[in-house]
Amino acid sequence: MDDDERMPVSADVDLGRAALLPDIDRPGAWLLTLDGSPQSYVDLDDPAYLEFEYARRLAHVVDLASREGLPVDAVHLGGGALSLPRYTAVTRPGSRQYVAELDAGLTALVRRHLPLPAGASVTVEAADARAALAARPASSADVVLADVFRGALTPAHLTSVEFVAEAARVLRPGGRYAANVADGGALGFLRGQVATARAVLPHVCVIAEPEHLAGSRFANAVLVAGRAALPVAELTRRAAADTYPAVVLSGAELAAFAAGHDAVTDATATGSPAPPRGVFGTG
Repeated sequence: MDDDERMPVSADVDLGRAALLPDIDRPGAWLLTLDGSPQSYVDLDDPAYLEFEYARRLAHVVDLASREGLPVDAVHLGGGALSLPRYTAVTRPGSRQYVAELDAGLTALVRRHLPLPAGASVTVEAADARAALAARPASSADVVLADVFRGALTPAHLTSVEFVAEAARVLRPGGRYAANVADGGALGFLRGQVATARAVLPHVCVIAEPEHLAGSRFANAVLVAGRAALPVAELTRRAAADTYPAVVLSGAELAAFAAGHDAVTDATATGSPAPPRGVFGTG
């Protein structure tokens, strides 16, 4: 796309007002917002470039899902501008990817203006993330990535033991579930999500910035879980080397972090907390 064609695009979609905003610092890059909240960042010239910290941490999970460069079967819950499917397509060519994105209008806008990399095998279905997950075959995915927000909030039905159990059912024995979890302050929501994942899967870790874990700011953490041992040492190395360095909590340290918090069930689930005004472009 020529520079003179890189004009902002906005449209009403199924769940709000979407905008595609060109990044003046990167000629092929675009920011997707929904009702003013940033949702995705895509660089068409370099699909492996990930602007958002949490997206890079989810990408670490993809990177470590198998030997470097080998294709994987991936389930993405939440599509947005398809940042992680693009990343997976170029770093693991031949990967088969399924995306559940509730907003069909948003997907149409993205596909019209931000084409996928050549050769990418990505199927996008207009579906609720949990319903779509329940319809996936058992033991069919190497990674299940949950990055679902309605505006700036994760819906309650995607935070429970029953939801994580569906993800576990879809994973192969060595597969990994990873979720983008937004929280701040005392981090009660994140602690509850850790307890929830630990109730279903035996191996769990959390990737987050130290300032976030200290409760000094509202931010995104990435929760990772699986039946088999997680590559904690390599995740730690990669997270520490990121532009915004993060740490990895696991084992006894993670158990202490979640102590006193019950696993969330469908009967007790609530959505993620709303960010303070001005965070993530809200307010």
